[in-house]
Amino acid sequence: MGGTLTMTDHSASKGQRRREAIMQHLRQHGRITIQEIVELFQCSEATARRDLDQLGKSQPIIRTMGGALHEGLGTLRELPFSEKERLSILEKERVAQLASLLINEGDIVGLSGGTTNFLLAKILKQRKGITVVTNAVNIAMELAGSSIQVVVAGGIMRHNSYELCGPLGEGMVAQLHIAKMFIGVDGISATGGISSYSEQEAHTAKALMKRSQATFALFDHTKIDRTSLFTIAHLSELHAVLTDTAVKGELAAALTANKVRIYTTD
Repeated sequence: MGGTLTMTDHSASKGQRRREAIMQHLRQHGRITIQEIVELFQCSEATARRDLDQLGKSQPIIRTMGGALHEGLGTLRELPFSEKERLSILEKERVAQLASLLINEGDIVGLSGGTTNFLLAKILKQRKGITVVTNAVNIAMELAGSSIQVVVAGGIMRHNSYELCGPLGEGMVAQLHIAKMFIGVDGISATGGISSYSEQEAHTAKALMKRSQATFALFDHTKIDRTSLFTIAHLSELHAVLTDTAVKGELAAALTANKVRIYTTD
């Protein structure tokens, strides 16, 4: 027979419709906040958080402290530094700590922009006898007043990342000698290598790599098997990668084939 609709069925149906509407908003706008969910769907903050947690298990979204982002079709979008800073923060802190173990007194290290390298700078400011070359204004300011010698590459600042880019900075970089270069990346894959959503940042990163004895790519698990618009380098140009999770599948095979070391925080 047809049966009857129970209160539980009705509640589940309402919740499913709300989550479908949330996903539609994410596909259209790329992001949504907890407060927006509360206002749009007249639900509690607890319900909004549960919906995002549930969607995160089956849908291509990234949970943030105040809402969620839509991951897109495998290609990362550019986000402001203030927003990226809140994503996967614990994982990035562990990767930064791992990177700090590879830096010794007397080293000349390069730090590109990005949140993981910014966290690495916070760790390094407690150290001595290290020279840091960077094209990121926020990293240089973080190291100001410490015992670290800071060399800042010039250029025009990109407001989303605080990185200085362009021919002026690349000309200065060409005069430098860097022992260990730490590159923050927006994506890494077997076929795409390491990539960035900014053409200017990719060019500057390439210039820094050319002046470095060894390049280390830093990324959290959300960047694995994803390709952004502009290639920075092929995997064969890397000395090592540092991440927060085990690297598997095609990417792991490609890194091994290119004799790239894999360091993980696990």
